[in-house]
Amino acid sequence: MDTQKWSIGFISLAFLFITSSSAELLIKQATEGRGIEYNSSHSSRMVRVTRVWRDDRPSDKILSITSFSIIRTRPEPYESSVFEAVGYKWRLVLYVNGNEKDGGKDHVSLYAKIVETESLPVGWEVNVDLKLFVYNGKLNKYLIVTDGTVKRYNNATKELGYGQLIPQSTFYDGNDGYREQDTGTFGAEIYIVKPAQQKEKVTFISNPPDNVFTWKILHFSTLEDKVYQSNEFLVGDRYWKLGLNPKGGLVPIFLYAQGFKANAVVTTTYAATNLRLKNQRSSNHVTTYSKKTNLRIKVYLQEKKKNNE
Repeated sequence: MDTQKWSIGFISLAFLFITSSSAELLIKQATEGRGIEYNSSHSSRMVRVTRVWRDDRPSDKILSITSFSIIRTRPEPYESSVFEAVGYKWRLVLYVNGNEKDGGKDHVSLYAKIVETESLPVGWEVNVDLKLFVYNGKLNKYLIVTDGTVKRYNNATKELGYGQLIPQSTFYDGNDGYREQDTGTFGAEIYIVKPAQQKEKVTFISNPPDNVFTWKILHFSTLEDKVYQSNEFLVGDRYWKLGLNPKGGLVPIFLYAQGFKANAVVTTTYAATNLRLKNQRSSNHVTTYSKKTNLRIKVYLQEKKKNNE
């Protein structure tokens, strides 16, 4: 650095935003209720259903039905035997000709039904991630059908699933591999979804009071090759320090987060700052923008060439 022109250095810091988060303080809860997307009908036709392949068998229930052509002549759905998953009792309910009340015309429909709920407390509710399966013997894989929403079971809604599990034209086509030797196989995996155990509240402060700090450094050209630190200064509820190493073609500037003022709530702090190295002869200052959560910010302010100053 030019020792003649920078015998006195100025470093200016401007805080643009400080964000504080706390479980006790500030603003508004990010989500209302439990923050879960529910569907309370058999299936949510407004939600995108995804279908992916998997080699592994379903972990909670596998239902294989032989003589499928016979059950296809029956109008009523078939209910599997009771099985246990995530601490509750269930049945699979299969509509081989589709559940038209749930948009299942020309499809096979499949649901998971919670049963034996008499012992559950009044107002009970069970929230699950439900995956239903169809086996393809030709590929030796399971087709997983899910929509990514949480299924909410309660006393009014005990049966949830997918009206359009798979098109009948696909399932009953012997060349596709879903029904081999007149046998079809289905499955289910059920996982409990718990409400969030931790909630966070956030506020954004734009241009907080006293958000500009200027550090004047005397005898700059005589400084050694080490990091120097400013005095503490307060922005928002937190104290800060600037630091720099004066040697080299690039001037590293540090912003250190310090402690909080008395009686302030200790929070995670996000700071967005403008760091500036002032040119004392003109307005051609060197400025850089940086942002980070907690810890420290390190940026480099490149020294101007003499003929540009």
